[in-house]
Amino acid sequence: MNPSYQTLNYSSEGGICTIMLNRPEVYNALNEQMKKELNDALRAAEADEAVRCIVLRGAGDKAFCSGQDLKEHEGQHSNRSLKESLEKSYNPMIRRMRRMEKPIVGMINGVAAGAGLSIALACDMRIAADHAKLIEVFVRIALVPDSGSHWFLPRLVGMARAFEYSALGNDITAQEAERVGLVNKVVPSAELEGSTMELARRLAQGPTKTIGLIKRTLNKSLTSDLDALLDYEAIIQDIASQSEDHREGVAAFLEKRKPSFKGK
Repeated sequence: MNPSYQTLNYSSEGGICTIMLNRPEVYNALNEQMKKELNDALRAAEADEAVRCIVLRGAGDKAFCSGQDLKEHEGQHSNRSLKESLEKSYNPMIRRMRRMEKPIVGMINGVAAGAGLSIALACDMRIAADHAKLIEVFVRIALVPDSGSHWFLPRLVGMARAFEYSALGNDITAQEAERVGLVNKVVPSAELEGSTMELARRLAQGPTKTIGLIKRTLNKSLTSDLDALLDYEAIIQDIASQSEDHREGVAAFLEKRKPSFKGK
């Protein structure tokens, strides 16, 4: 049975788990309940062996996620610790997304701003609607990007662009996001769900453990020199070669047929 939440919709079918942020009336802004539930939903998807790909999306067509719900803390600013909020909610969420050895696809169906953009950047791939906008909105209220944006942005777009987006806080159109590498693909709004699910099905039908090892090794590459990574790749390749899916892949190649991977 799928878990039930107040601020999320969680569904799982055909190896694909869809987690929908479901507060469209506030552009899917993250309140305390949603942050708690999103951490729990990601944990549940990671633990479920039947789940081989996760799709993260927002409800409606206006927003993926507009970031922290500032109204929730209105009038309580002096008593609120942003450091505590990050350490308790956002940082564990981002760490889980990056360490989870299953592919996560972000379906960017509208505005992704602030922590909402950080969550989108933590996905392994992103498909955006042509009307979507990405915004490092923090500077507009005299805050710095958090939830991993300082880590993701320079690696995706380079230092100069990362500074530009963070220090100016300008809207980034879907078309610019695709051009600079913040999203993998932009499609017409009406085609977003179909295109995202087509990608998710392809990933869910792939060799899940191998894809997880690829994700692990790419993460490792960001902090390794070439010699260290070559040694690490040899270890990871040995692990991959012992999987059931590797044996199936070789058999399918020799028999000139399409492989049927089980994610094992």
